[in-house]
Amino acid sequence: MRFDWRPVRHRLEHRLFLAAGRLFRGLGLDRASAFSGAVWRAAAPRSKRHRRALNHLALAFPDMDAPRREAIVRAMWENLGRTFAEAFFLPEIAGSARITFENVDAFDEWRAWPGGKVACAAHLANWELTIAPATLSGLRPWSIYKRLRNPLVDRDVHALRRHLYTGGLVPKEAGVPRQFLRVIRDGGTVGLLTDLRDGAGALVPFFGRPAHTTTFPALLALSAGSPILVSCMRRVSGVSFVQSYALVRMPDSGDRKADLITVTADVQAVFERFIRRWPEQWMWAHKRWG
Repeated sequence: MRFDWRPVRHRLEHRLFLAAGRLFRGLGLDRASAFSGAVWRAAAPRSKRHRRALNHLALAFPDMDAPRREAIVRAMWENLGRTFAEAFFLPEIAGSARITFENVDAFDEWRAWPGGKVACAAHLANWELTIAPATLSGLRPWSIYKRLRNPLVDRDVHALRRHLYTGGLVPKEAGVPRQFLRVIRDGGTVGLLTDLRDGAGALVPFFGRPAHTTTFPALLALSAGSPILVSCMRRVSGVSFVQSYALVRMPDSGDRKADLITVTADVQAVFERFIRRWPEQWMWAHKRWG
């Protein structure tokens, strides 16, 4: 019989996670964010994901020179490091003057919609905070998360995030689509991160290349007839952010399948426009194009 090392590894990883949390809280928000960002910027380029990110950036920006791509990816790692540390301070950041807003009229129109509401965001800057304005305005948003392989760390990460999703933060499982359709039909709110690859999704353009993308937000919004609020966040300095909004309205072509594709492509086009302006803010290491 082979000894199962997973529980041992999980406990060790969990202790390291707890130690990081204690360190960051001891440093305070600004110093913790800067420290973690510097560590990731120095260490992450040694990983194979660095090369993948550079390759993806070259696909998206074929005319960009190599030094510029390298600078963007290193800045991306710094942002991810900062985001990791900031996860331990989400209540302190949410609703504070550290976040300012653009296109607030789009948010207000979406907030005033009388029925179910859908919001989409991308993995930009500190994406965990994009749902906070909806929660602070009195809505009770629901969302989905993917369980981490380590159940101990997964439990603690869930605890750090769940206060932002006062409707519920539920693991990705087979019954979730039906559950969220009920939420929308009952007038509830669903917020989803929708910029990463979904192998079961539709192919829509993203940086000029077909990318498998979830149509689930479009399905929810079409069922409610409501516009989708697309949120894009950027880091402007340290732990300071600007959150931008856009509305994607529902078409009514009479062809539901075509409408799903249209809405899905429109959401990704908002993300792409934002990423083109601030490429260092997005997570290039993910296998977006398969």
